[in-house]
Amino acid sequence: MSERDLDAAGITDIELRASYEKCRELNAAHGKTYYLATLLLPPAKRPYVHALYGFARYADEIVDDLASTLTDQEKASALQSWADTFFADFDSGVSSDPICKAVLDTVHRWNIPRKHFEAFIHSMTMDLTVAEYQTFDDLYEYVYGSAAVIGLQMVPILEPTDDRAYEHAKQLGIAFQLANFIRDVGEDLERGRVYLPLDDLAQFGVTRANLEARVLTPAITDALKFQIKRVRDLEEQSRAGIAMLSPVGQPCIETARILYCGIVDAVEDIDYDVFHKRASVSLSKRIRVAVPAWWQARKLWS
Repeated sequence: MSERDLDAAGITDIELRASYEKCRELNAAHGKTYYLATLLLPPAKRPYVHALYGFARYADEIVDDLASTLTDQEKASALQSWADTFFADFDSGVSSDPICKAVLDTVHRWNIPRKHFEAFIHSMTMDLTVAEYQTFDDLYEYVYGSAAVIGLQMVPILEPTDDRAYEHAKQLGIAFQLANFIRDVGEDLERGRVYLPLDDLAQFGVTRANLEARVLTPAITDALKFQIKRVRDLEEQSRAGIAMLSPVGQPCIETARILYCGIVDAVEDIDYDVFHKRASVSLSKRIRVAVPAWWQARKLWS
């Protein structure tokens, strides 16, 4: 499958193909929903999306590897060292890094701005220094770099017909990230982090200590419902942007929208018990969404 995709994209250099394949393997192993959606793109576009995922995943692994024995300071140093090399390579246009070689090829083929990668690294660094956010405006600084810029990086590859697609891509990326935060409240507590804004929690009489007690209460349930509404509002606002993309890219993003934002439906299905259960979109729903999208996408490619 990947050989065909690389051929379709006109990627012929042996080392570059190996780098793209490494990124694809990261996507397949860790980004199951993301990877599924990527398969709905024409083969010629898939390698570039895999490369962007590879960059994000590699940086995220430095920060969030729970098996790591490194201190936060050591992780920050490792992240900065890797980022310094990446940005030096970005400026020179040449990289020997097994991940960054494909990333830089993607960047230069699609003219993706350096500032998006800088914002992403900034947010990854925040994860090593910031344990909570007082307001949604405070959190926005983080989610812009961790999620909105992922959408902004993707848009050129999806060839928009309207520049407003970029703003909608930001909204959808943030909706994805917030859905993850709601699902991962318990997991994030293990890392010492609370992403739900404290002021939002306080509206319902919930404190960080209440979350750390890991006891689902009516107040916590109401606080989660508030965040779920925010996800759905952002999702709805973003939908107009999908029609602003090239038709061949629309089934991919529509499928990603349904499945990623569907995480909050899954949270409702487990009665909001994010402390003791992991909400996940069912296999049956993935199939119901992906199969029709696959046939639609195939018609558009041919």
